[in-house]
Amino acid sequence: MNGQFKALLINEQEGKFTKEIKALPLDQLPQHELLIRVHYSSVNYKDALSATGNKGVTRTYPHVPGIDAAGVVITSKSALFSTGEEVLVTGWDLGMNTWGGFGEYISIPVDWALKLPAGLSMKEAMCFGTAGFTAGLSIHQVLKAGIKPENGEIAVSGATGGVGSIAVAILAKNGFSVAAISGKQEAAFLQDTLGAKRIIPREEFSATFDKKPLSATTFAAGIDTVGGPILSGMLKATHYGGIVTACGMVAAADLHTYVFPFILRGVTLAGIDSVQAPMDLRKQVWELLATSWKPVQLDSMVEEISLEALPERLDAVLAGKARGRYVLAHEH
Repeated sequence: MNGQFKALLINEQEGKFTKEIKALPLDQLPQHELLIRVHYSSVNYKDALSATGNKGVTRTYPHVPGIDAAGVVITSKSALFSTGEEVLVTGWDLGMNTWGGFGEYISIPVDWALKLPAGLSMKEAMCFGTAGFTAGLSIHQVLKAGIKPENGEIAVSGATGGVGSIAVAILAKNGFSVAAISGKQEAAFLQDTLGAKRIIPREEFSATFDKKPLSATTFAAGIDTVGGPILSGMLKATHYGGIVTACGMVAAADLHTYVFPFILRGVTLAGIDSVQAPMDLRKQVWELLATSWKPVQLDSMVEEISLEALPERLDAVLAGKARGRYVLAHEH
């Protein structure tokens, strides 16, 4: 492959990591079945970890992060995709140890790609990205457990973040009453933009629901994105037969709780993994995101940024200062 492409390159030198926007040769990309020109990517917590040298995410550097990408097939060595088709890629190894969507081109195995569903633009796909897909997987589990709007309130933690904000918006659109748990003073965003019915400050939630082995039943279900005491509190306050999903650890990776919610109330704790979710499930959730789950306010939930603005936004995500989603638009 001839030519160059712009990317955010993370370099490691003597244990220190630097971010640099650089023109890279196309032939540095791996030789996989699909070469995709990336039009949009999005910014996730995992990208911020990769960009700061977290070896649990990315083992070797130099590296181009970006676990999400939406773009157009340039060359295909597979009958499954044709040149010019619009595709989206989330998860698998993209942006972790395979150069990702923070570059203008990616080269990937054919079984990582999904044809862009009807009703979804490339930008909208990245307004969702891994965060939206993870929110979708979480809601899928809640609905699969038989939870309906009339069963009661759904608690969503990290409600101003990527996963949480999309979960709140989807649930509200589909008639659920949402209690948004957040450490930020963002009432207008949470209630007016996303549709949350009420806001519970993070400290108040922990003080109310995580101090005893079991709390008063308050929520029909919970979607936790942060881990630690918030997840523990959700479990303790969920109705009989309810479900709590867990997908994140930004607050804490450990979980200290009691067995009482499980053995006295039949509460289910469901783990959510978006990285290796099977393709059939991916297609099902993305079809819903493109149709009945797509929030009307999706565009107002995101900030579109350039490659040049990306390093600063990565720092904001890592520091927990992001609100909603950042969508990276590549200039072609």
